Amino acid sequence: MTNILATELDDVVDRMEPLWEEMRRERIFVTGGTGFLGTWLLESFLHANRRLNLKARAHVLTRNPEAFEKRAPHLVTDSITFSRGTLDDFKTPRGTFAAVIHAAADVGSRASALPKAPLNSWKTLVAGTERVLEAASRVGAQKFLLMSSGAVYGTQPVSLTHIPETYRGAPDVNEISSVYGEGKRAAEMLCVVLGTASGVQCKIARLFACVGPWQPIDSYFAIGNFIRDVLNGHLPRISGDGRPYRSYLYAADAAVWLWTILFRGAPNEPYNVGSEREITIAETAKLVARCAGLNPGSMNTCAQVNFDSCPRYVPDTSKAREQLGLTQQVPLKEAIIRTLEWHRHARGRRNRIPCQSYTG
Repeated sequence: MTNILATELDDVVDRMEPLWEEMRRERIFVTGGTGFLGTWLLESFLHANRRLNLKARAHVLTRNPEAFEKRAPHLVTDSITFSRGTLDDFKTPRGTFAAVIHAAADVGSRASALPKAPLNSWKTLVAGTERVLEAASRVGAQKFLLMSSGAVYGTQPVSLTHIPETYRGAPDVNEISSVYGEGKRAAEMLCVVLGTASGVQCKIARLFACVGPWQPIDSYFAIGNFIRDVLNGHLPRISGDGRPYRSYLYAADAAVWLWTILFRGAPNEPYNVGSEREITIAETAKLVARCAGLNPGSMNTCAQVNFDSCPRYVPDTSKAREQLGLTQQVPLKEAIIRTLEWHRHARGRRNRIPCQSYTG
């Protein structure tokens, strides 16, 4: 699978080659490094380390190192070490670290029906972030990247086609479904407060929807489920009426954005990370079908309505573009094709090599 990504990882390294020098002979501590985008960060870190001979090292906190080794054995190297633990009980790694990336979040609780799931999610998002910030101070980290979320804005007004970092809306605290967004807001506040007090430069990336290799296709993300459906040989199934607008940034682009924000982003300032190219859920399903060689003509999609009044979750990324020079390089159609190819190859590999199931 890593051979499929080699060209893309070369591109990630090339697009930010001068910035990698900051990692030369340094150590970085990563939480959530075994999730979707966390894995991309490790892939690109290892690729840059080898190509540029950085002699850098990464220390990754994970619940289940053995499961991740089965899932991505090529990432278990002398340059990347893993320690077992959760945000509730992890031990601060020994030694000094140049930077900390906090990518861990209990996203599974968002889709869970268990009564305590929202409380567990809140504890992970808030208390967990506080513990990681305290660890960053203890290991002497100069920089800290919080992978936050566009959920901090709450419901995007239909009158606002692209939501900027200056929007002052927020999740409805009277709705239990707002736990994730409000938890991320609190995590951002902790970064500002504790980072300022300790002297750690906290950078904030507000992530919107992404797509790419390593993305789970059995979760609650629509595009992942559509990819799963076509891989299983049938047209995508749409839950709901398909009217909401979303946008999707390819994972390789997202990796470039996240590393750049860590290295060059302004402290205590959020940056939206995502695509500005909006598309409805219904049209996304059709596009995935076409990319898989299926005819979407028979798909049941929503009736013609006033799409200007449809729910939206689409970022304004002008701040990242103007301040950091970040752009979307991979169009959505190409992103879907690459993701389908990777998953087909991954399925073939799993059929050849027995392995346990993995949850991030």
